[in-house]
Amino acid sequence: MESTTSPAVGRRRAIVSTPHPELQPGDLPPAVSFTTTEGTTRDLASLLGSPAVVYFYPAAFTPGCTTEACDFRDNLGALSAAGYTVYAVSGDDPETLARFAEEHALTYTLLSDPGHAAAQAWGSWGEKEINGQTITGALRSTFVLDADGRVTHAEYRVNPEGHVLRLREQLGV
Repeated sequence: MESTTSPAVGRRRAIVSTPHPELQPGDLPPAVSFTTTEGTTRDLASLLGSPAVVYFYPAAFTPGCTTEACDFRDNLGALSAAGYTVYAVSGDDPETLARFAEEHALTYTLLSDPGHAAAQAWGSWGEKEINGQTITGALRSTFVLDADGRVTHAEYRVNPEGHVLRLREQLGV
């Protein structure tokens, strides 16, 4: 998992590498399963039927992930009005995700990827450098899927600051 940093300690550094190919527009993402905050399993097919934003983040309650989660929360109305359903995925257990959602009033769906299989399959898992150390973990990534599940937009190495505004601009929302 991605470690936290404070301004006094340092900033997160660039991604070093990813072991799986990155998804590109036009790709169908690999079929994966997620665990909901209620503990039920949902597969990729259950997320289809309307356009969706699926974003992967390293860990609940860390500064960058909280910033990104609250940014999606604050922009959920505009994304929903444009027809998008938002899903957030991390390796956190369902109980942690439920606390994260409650504490930050996150009303979109948080999904657990406990073994990181989905992150790995979607190219959102790999080496990164944090505070001068190379670690392996979740890579902050965002995907926009059409109603059939095809990738229309893929972004890796996402900076959480202003990310949703940039995404909205790219989507014309």
